[in-house]
Formats: sequence, C-alpha cells, structure tokens
Amino acid sequence: MTSSAPSHTPTTAAFYVQAVLSFGLSLTAVGIGVVFLPVGGWVRAFLGIAMLYTVTSAFTLAKVLRDRQEDTYITSRVDRARLDKLLTEHDPFKLDVP
Repeated sequence: MTSSAPSHTPTTAAFYVQAVLSFGLSLTAVGIGVVFLPVGGWVRAFLGIAMLYTVTSAFTLAKVLRDRQEDTYITSRVDRARLDKLLTEHDPFKLDVP
C-alpha cells in the first residue's frame, strides 16, 4: 500500500516578491498618511503605534496559523503511518487457535 503525501505547491519567486512589495507599499502608504494627517502629535503617535500593533498582530496570527497547519499535517502523517503498519501486519487468514 502506498501512502500519498498531500500535494504541496511551493511558493514561486514572483508571488513572494509580490507579497513583499505589497506589504512594503501598504505599510509605507499608511505611514505617510499618518505623518501628513492634519492632527496633533499625540493623535499621530497613537495612530502610528496602532499601525505597528496591527502589523505585529498580523505576523503573529500568520505564524500561529502556519504552526497549527504544520501540526495537523504531522499528526495526520503519524496516524497514516500507524494505519499502514496495522494493515501490513494484519493477516486475515491467520487462525487464533490455542
């Protein structure tokens, strides 16, 4: 019995560059918007810290989701290996006569 690994599509270089550029552009745009906002310094500081908090929270969420997905994948591989071992060791024609 062959065990098939789940298909894993690697990230292409173009997709990686697009994601990095998109993140950098959006962070820069919001940063410029906060700097040039016609409000007091305390409001700008609050918005800047809120933006940084949002960015770090997004990174943390992405890491947690990735870790959970990897844990699920590893658990399913272990379960699949146990099932394969049981199936290979099982002999339906073996008689259990004492």
